[in-house]
Amino acid sequence: MKRVQFNSALLPYFFVLPQMAIIVIFFYWPSAQAIRSSFFLEDPFGFGETFVGFDNYLEALTSSYYLQVAQFTVIFTIIVTFLSLTLGLLLASKADDVIRGSSSYKTLLISVYAIAPPVAGLLGMMFFDQHIGPFVKMASWFGWDMKVGINYWDTAFAMITVAVWKQIPYNFIFFLSGLQSIPVSVREAAAIDNRSRLGRFWTVTLPLLAPTAFFLLIINMTYSLFDTFGIIDVIVKDKAANNPITLVYKVYMDGFRGNDIGGSAAQSVILMIIVLALTFFQFRFIERRVHYN
Repeated sequence: MKRVQFNSALLPYFFVLPQMAIIVIFFYWPSAQAIRSSFFLEDPFGFGETFVGFDNYLEALTSSYYLQVAQFTVIFTIIVTFLSLTLGLLLASKADDVIRGSSSYKTLLISVYAIAPPVAGLLGMMFFDQHIGPFVKMASWFGWDMKVGINYWDTAFAMITVAVWKQIPYNFIFFLSGLQSIPVSVREAAAIDNRSRLGRFWTVTLPLLAPTAFFLLIINMTYSLFDTFGIIDVIVKDKAANNPITLVYKVYMDGFRGNDIGGSAAQSVILMIIVLALTFFQFRFIERRVHYN
């Protein structure tokens, strides 16, 4: 393998400097500011601050409402991740078998990925609108009086549906690429050894897709925790106060609407610790079961 040679020892660092600057400015600096602010009680008008130690953390962790939001966040993340991965894999498997109209089928699915989360939330609200929403009318056929924005579980159902719909195309793209990268010789050998289509999928296809699935697992959990903010904001904004929200949205509500900078910062630090612990667990205990070719 030919190694790249630089005329100056400082040149490689010069190339890395822009990326490092972006990481420091947009990640490390805000994180440091959040950690510092979490130990202070900020004046809402910016005239001063009072050191309170771990009081902001204790107030958050002992709050029944915060624990309720955390419980919903866990349920929301698990359901959205599971359904997005499952449906993405199912559609990718069908697209891999389609011969006629495959381009139209793929384009139709991938086009949803170009929609921004707030726009997806707006489209979702149109589908779940109390007066003109087709999903609300379909639910009424089965005796379900759906009231998104008023009823807690109806709003949660709408949030999960829109979040899953938005993420399916992303999983579809990667799963389809993984399926098409499986050699034809492997597929033919699997067809000879096992005539059952489902059996071939579990014993051959799925193990070969394990690296892709592990990558998408991390991406989808991150999406459920953070990137659904725009969807949730559109669905619950200006609605009743008893609607479900996630931890990220609660940080925004307390910090930008409640002017509780210290409490909001403490909640963001707690969320950061949870994400770091979850990432460590995934790479420490799940990745060892994934075999890369």
